[in-house]
Amino acid sequence: MKLAAVDIGSNAIRLQITHVTHYENQVNFKKLEYVRFPLRLGKDVFHTNRISDINRRKFIKLMKAYKLLIDLYEVDDYMVCATSAMRESENGKDIAQEVKQDLGLKIQIIDGNKEADLINVALWNYIDHKPYLHVDVGGGSTELNIYQDRKKIASRSFKIGSVRALDHKDSPKVWKAMRAFIQENIDKKHRITCIGTGGNINKIFELSNPRKNKRYLDIAKIKEVQAYLEGFSYEERVNKLNLNPDRADVIVPASYIYLSAMEAANSTRMIVPDVGLKDGVMNILYDKNKAKLIL
Repeated sequence: MKLAAVDIGSNAIRLQITHVTHYENQVNFKKLEYVRFPLRLGKDVFHTNRISDINRRKFIKLMKAYKLLIDLYEVDDYMVCATSAMRESENGKDIAQEVKQDLGLKIQIIDGNKEADLINVALWNYIDHKPYLHVDVGGGSTELNIYQDRKKIASRSFKIGSVRALDHKDSPKVWKAMRAFIQENIDKKHRITCIGTGGNINKIFELSNPRKNKRYLDIAKIKEVQAYLEGFSYEERVNKLNLNPDRADVIVPASYIYLSAMEAANSTRMIVPDVGLKDGVMNILYDKNKAKLIL
């Protein structure tokens, strides 16, 4: 069985196609295709509340390319999810309808809670009975989830993101509200571990020169990588550190969001599992279609 997930974010749009097999009572997920295209819809929306005509045309071309890949791989099922930029855009729903009419590709514009729920599906292997704060930083929003005894006890989406912060479209009131939410919902008697998801924390992890099989960062190491990145100009990050152009400018603002959440929770460690929205979507699609696979 082949499944496809498309994540329409504020900073980039991703497609993943996965081959799922069932053999000797084991389910195997093999990535067949992964494409990340740097179309920054949030740049438009956080300034003008609309997706510009130029980016609308680019977006439709990209959806056409992704639809062709979905068709060529003969995918059995797919899900296309749009997050902060499209849900805040005045013309987001109209563009999604245009894509559906012209290409037959259905786009689901999801709210922050649904976004968090989809990501959480991919996190269960990393959560036990200890307390955890999950921090997912996107281009336009940050989703927070607090766990205790393998149960989600609090969840909220905040309009703080790497693109929004880069363009100074984030509100001090929202930063204050995010920190207050964390402090009000954690048990201060117990040390809490953070879980970080999103492309920027994955890159920060990579830049930390981690030991083999280590999937966590201490807060001191995140601050060290942050200071290292701030020592380079944008051009140097692209050319000396070999960061993608659309990563090089947002990675520092993103680091401040992760650190702010950790400090509010008085947490010193962040697990970085390298999963995201698309992985949660894959799990949802598998659960929906697994009966066909087993048969």
